[in-house]
Amino acid sequence: MSHVRRSFFIAACVLLLVCAMPGRAKAATGNQKNLPPDLAWRVEVLFRSKATLPAGAEVHVGPRMPSKISGYDQVSITYTSSGTTSAPIPFLLSRDGKSLVQFNQFDISADPRTMVSESNRPARGGPESAPVSIVVFDDLECPFCARLNATLFPAVLDRYKNQVRIVYLDFPSPGHPWALRATVDVSCLATQSTNGYWNAVDTIHARAAELGGTERSLAKVNDSLDEIVRQSGAQQHVDATVLNACIQKQDTASVEHSREQGLGLQVQVTPTFFINGARIEGAVPIDFIFHMIDTALLAEGKTPPPAAPDAQGQ
Repeated sequence: MSHVRRSFFIAACVLLLVCAMPGRAKAATGNQKNLPPDLAWRVEVLFRSKATLPAGAEVHVGPRMPSKISGYDQVSITYTSSGTTSAPIPFLLSRDGKSLVQFNQFDISADPRTMVSESNRPARGGPESAPVSIVVFDDLECPFCARLNATLFPAVLDRYKNQVRIVYLDFPSPGHPWALRATVDVSCLATQSTNGYWNAVDTIHARAAELGGTERSLAKVNDSLDEIVRQSGAQQHVDATVLNACIQKQDTASVEHSREQGLGLQVQVTPTFFINGARIEGAVPIDFIFHMIDTALLAEGKTPPPAAPDAQGQ
């Protein structure tokens, strides 16, 4: 069934209008009303021409039913093959019988910024009331994440100042041997110091290729990660006893919660980030990011900074 849904009218995900010959159908009165045979046939022929059906599939066009769209009734199409009937596929049929329409209705009433929860996470840039929120699903062992951390996001903060707030959420890849350890360590520091957290994140991203020295064993890398976080904590005068106990415990509950949120948002790779709810995946040019932030600011009724001179893709 899913194959048919993808193949049928896939070029028009929101709306496809197909004109047919004038039919003799009368307007629906609010009750179900079977289509005249000639109109049902034209609908079936159109469906067969657009869908990829199993060999020998029988197509069934249901009756007209009321819809919420002015000038259109709803009809459902099913097909039967090898004794199995598909789930109904909904369409709209114009009252004059000339147009068949397929579309998806989505609820856009909620603020897109509420799609991603960033509560109790360290932030860079503006306050919680900043008009633009950038939420990043980050992996501390991800080279592309390190690139964005070192180049793109500093440029964003330099350009937009307090208009933008940046938050990292944890999404360590199971295929990265030390990413989970790094994430837990910096999360331990985050509970005591925002500055310490960001200093540790920056250091780990910058030094990822050299962690563990020449030996490069997982144990040595883990020792290096622990030491980076402890040093960053000491610089911020955090409670070393509490920090060391957290590092020793290696509790992954908060990390798993963050991963679950990412999976619920269909995050599959890092970096994936959301600008006021707009999803962006992978490494992208900085001028595109500026464009997206400018658009988000305008949507919030704010004026973007002047156009950045000679913006180059990063």
